[in-house]
Amino acid sequence: MSWVLDNLDLIWSLTLVHLRQSIIPIVLGFVIAIPVGWLAWRFTRLRGTVLTTIGLLYTIPSLGLFALLAAGGVPLLSETNLIIALTIYGVAIMTRSVTDGLDSVDPATRSAAIAVGFGPWRRFWTVDLPLSGPVLLAGLRVTATSTISLATVGVLIGQTNLGYLFTNGFQRRIVPEILAGVVAVVAIALIVDLLLVLAGRFAMPWVPRRSLTRRERAAARALTAQAPVGGGVT
Repeated sequence: MSWVLDNLDLIWSLTLVHLRQSIIPIVLGFVIAIPVGWLAWRFTRLRGTVLTTIGLLYTIPSLGLFALLAAGGVPLLSETNLIIALTIYGVAIMTRSVTDGLDSVDPATRSAAIAVGFGPWRRFWTVDLPLSGPVLLAGLRVTATSTISLATVGVLIGQTNLGYLFTNGFQRRIVPEILAGVVAVVAIALIVDLLLVLAGRFAMPWVPRRSLTRRERAAARALTAQAPVGGGVT
């Protein structure tokens, strides 16, 4: 406990860096996954191939992905490498939630929008995307939690974040330092998750506080079951 009190400034600075390194790929992954997920949903013959291929990205071990990105011209020991890798993992998780979210929209509602003259572009932004919001939010929450935890591997390529407390604490056998890193990562994940829930309630006031539909719950469970597998393996 004394180690934690003596190093609060270090823990706080590492937490801010860790948060920045996590938020950027979360946002990028969400933005990229929307058009990719829409393509997979729109072209049903390619859906299985696209989702399987995108999903396989999450199974690439993090160190292997860092090396692949370095081979492609991204500096190995750089924050850019970490952010791109985390973005790829985020897209791998988020794409399926976009497809499932669009699938969850009631066909009758979509048909009604077409009947009143909504074109594909307007229908997507005013009908499909808003109504798929609950499933998208579930996928985004899983993506955020996964990204925040995976960001700790950045320390393996020289990027200082909360992962530093793990490696340094292990090397010096300072258990409180390791525990401080674990608690900080969990705290960030919980706070970001809470903020996403609050943002979802603000952005989707028409969604009752009740549970999701059966189809939406099934999609959320599938995403939750998928997330822990893969990318964290080094």
